[in-house]
Amino acid sequence: MALATRTARKPSMTRTMWDSSVGKKTVMAVSGLIMLSYLVVHMLGNLKIFFGSDEFNHYAHWLRTIGEPFLHYEWALWIIRVVLVAAVVAHAVSAYQLSRRDIRARPTPYAHKKRRASYATRTMRWGGIILGLFIVWHILDLTTGTAHPNGFQPGHPYQNVIDTFSTWYGNVVYIVAVLALGLHVRHGFWSAAQTLGVGSRTRDRAFKTIANVLALVLTVGFVSVPVGVMTGVVS
Repeated sequence: MALATRTARKPSMTRTMWDSSVGKKTVMAVSGLIMLSYLVVHMLGNLKIFFGSDEFNHYAHWLRTIGEPFLHYEWALWIIRVVLVAAVVAHAVSAYQLSRRDIRARPTPYAHKKRRASYATRTMRWGGIILGLFIVWHILDLTTGTAHPNGFQPGHPYQNVIDTFSTWYGNVVYIVAVLALGLHVRHGFWSAAQTLGVGSRTRDRAFKTIANVLALVLTVGFVSVPVGVMTGVVS
């Protein structure tokens, strides 16, 4: 028994951090900022569709040749995908476990909802589910082509985007997901600042303003693509 006690290992610092609520919130904040950085770049890349098919298709091809000849074809793109998948999984798992922990801490619902909770705060959970389902659909639609309408054309992303947003359901799914994204970013960015300790009473207004601007820019930027196809600006 004494030998077993002496040889028992203490949990590692990483494990201890992960098991704590602070650790999970930190993982959520860091993974969220990684995804936010990707979204900003992705939105800017999407806007190239307004410069014509040659510009957009060239951009899509360039993504697959980043780092050549040091990296092989699509290696950089796959590295980005792996990092994003890891960030999404870490973010989702942390959010789920924190939610379950919160429910166990207060099994009886509050008699009165907090009045100060914003709409974005109250819908973060559902927004995350909507975004998770959208990511799956988006990959099946424009990456693998499995759920793509009118026949997926590898190497022709411009035409594939037009095909998707030429259907009513493609527009509905995309726009609903982008609106959920805007609400998620609006609350999530400010929360990440508080979790990582960069927020303060004096900086609070600035971070909220940045969160609002980011949410608005991302929402308008992403929604402009299906609207452009629907209105014939992109054809």
